[in-house]
Amino acid sequence: MPNKNANDAALDKIVSDARRHQDERAKTYREQALKLYPWICGRCEREFTRANLPELTVHHRNHNHDDNPADGSNWELLCLYCHDNEHQRQLEAHGQSSTGSAEKITSGATHNPFADLKGLLDKK
Repeated sequence: MPNKNANDAALDKIVSDARRHQDERAKTYREQALKLYPWICGRCEREFTRANLPELTVHHRNHNHDDNPADGSNWELLCLYCHDNEHQRQLEAHGQSSTGSAEKITSGATHNPFADLKGLLDKK
């Protein structure tokens, strides 16, 4: 199956190139954002130093990673936790789970732990 190996090699090269370009693009806008903005999470206001700077991410406000204006107007710095939370909120707003599958979003807890409390207290 030499054809399959050639296809696999070509696909591996395409994926490798795409990842490299993505990393290069991310490095560029990350460096720009870190120069523009103070090293503080835009949500929880946690402050960062060089020691923990890898935990500070660049979030694209419009969720388009190709929209990188030089003035940084589409970026905000978020810690890892707030960044994950923001993306989870976005998924839920579009009716998807974190796995990407559509699911019904309920409007709160459905379990009531005190539903039969009166009955339990009356028995004693």
